[in-house]
Amino acid sequence: MRLLPVPPGPLSHRLTAWPRGQNVVSADTFVRAVGDPGQPGAPAESTEATVKRTSHARLLSGRILVAGTAGLLTTAALFAAGASARATTATSSELACSAATQTRVGHFGGIVHALKRGCQAHNTSDAAVGTPPLIFHGGAVMGTPKTGPVVVTPIYWTPAGHAIPAGYQNIINGYLRGVAADSGQHTNVFSTLNEYFGSNGNIRYRVSVGPVVSDTNPLPADGCTVAGDDARKIYADGTGYNACLDDDQIIAETDRVVTSRELPRDLSHIYVMFLPKHAESCFFAGKTTTASNFCTINHHPSAAYCAYHSEAPSGAVYANMPFPIYGSDTGFTCSSDAVFPNVQSPNGDPDADTEVSPTSHEIMEAITDPDTSTGWFDSSGFENGDECAYVFGPTQGTADQLYNQVIGGRQYLTQEEFSNRDFFQTGLGCLQSE
Repeated sequence: MRLLPVPPGPLSHRLTAWPRGQNVVSADTFVRAVGDPGQPGAPAESTEATVKRTSHARLLSGRILVAGTAGLLTTAALFAAGASARATTATSSELACSAATQTRVGHFGGIVHALKRGCQAHNTSDAAVGTPPLIFHGGAVMGTPKTGPVVVTPIYWTPAGHAIPAGYQNIINGYLRGVAADSGQHTNVFSTLNEYFGSNGNIRYRVSVGPVVSDTNPLPADGCTVAGDDARKIYADGTGYNACLDDDQIIAETDRVVTSRELPRDLSHIYVMFLPKHAESCFFAGKTTTASNFCTINHHPSAAYCAYHSEAPSGAVYANMPFPIYGSDTGFTCSSDAVFPNVQSPNGDPDADTEVSPTSHEIMEAITDPDTSTGWFDSSGFENGDECAYVFGPTQGTADQLYNQVIGGRQYLTQEEFSNRDFFQTGLGCLQSE
């Protein structure tokens, strides 16, 4: 994923919409002194002051914050494992594959990029796409003995006229329950969490599922404005957007649900907001036709992401999960057809099977970098999920139903997740399990 300048302010992450093709990264690489992240509980030895948290308003002003200019890894051998080869200059063909640029914008994190269909070759090498290793920035994380297990609460926003199919919800809920049931095992991507730590202790793969929330509250008046040509040919069935929600509205609805149900806001809970089909989503209110905004896939320069995570001013850790897009007239995708000839659907529901992977991506990143500023990310701002976005590795199954994970006894296709330990040993880093 490639970094471009944005206005001043701290950092964030999203899973960005990409064309199918090569992943590109910033030409500017910075290394910062850290302890050996391969040793659980190892202290960070930073040459810079720990990144300080700022107000939500200042975070919204947005600046890509990278680990600074004066650091060296504690041993040259760690960096020699492959990090020096990660920074490359983007070619024009690479830029044509990407629907987005920054991995962090303001307070938005874990941004899942969309890919141009047909650009990216099927990657089975398990190489990371960022500028690893991941660097610890001194803050607290989730899933430690102090916080207890991570409670993932799915919220399905299904107002009148914007239903989310029951089958879609059932597959995602089944996936989350499977992740919870397999806690402590070393058989899926969540086991890579075990090697990371924070100021509040070592992360352990312990997940539970909170109450499944069906949110029928009406959509608010559009915060962002759907462009006329985005009312069609966004989804594979030729339909488009009829509503647009900005991040403030996503936060407001998440907070409303949390408050009304008297749920906690702390480092033990992640609230995953699943949006209905036909609802566009943007970081900022206003126009969606210029590059000054960052939105889900559309026909304009604002087309950027498939999902992201962040921390609300209230302290709630949340993820925004728009309804997945693939087979779009825009040419961009959030699905496995970024890599494979067709969308892979091991559970027979292309929408839900697509959404499982960015759901994994955002939960993993929220655990290791909940405030998007003081957790784990590399010199280009990539978090653990970003490092392996659209990297699936070896698969099993039949054509168009391929899978690479068996979780809770069911088959799923998700991106791999990044391991510093593996990167230091092999120079690659993307794993299907620890």
